[in-house]
Amino acid sequence: MEQVRYMDERKRKSGFALLTPEQRKEIARKGGRAAQKRGRAHQFGSDDAREAGKKGGAKVSQDRAHMARIGAKGGRVRPSERQTPSNEEEE
Repeated sequence: MEQVRYMDERKRKSGFALLTPEQRKEIARKGGRAAQKRGRAHQFGSDDAREAGKKGGAKVSQDRAHMARIGAKGGRVRPSERQTPSNEEEE
């Protein structure tokens, strides 16, 4: 019985785990604003995003089995699951 109580005490929440998701979000928002104000936050531009996408795509495409699975799935998408281009939705 003593061991069960010890386990419960170890699993008690502390620090950020005690906060609600909204409270954690607010703290993160304040930290982001402070970093922006001090000029320490990284700002991704379109060139940065493009370069990151190239790196990720190159890494994923090295796994030939994974790419084969993706290709095989492509032909099996049901018409109801296909996304329509945004310009068709507006008409």
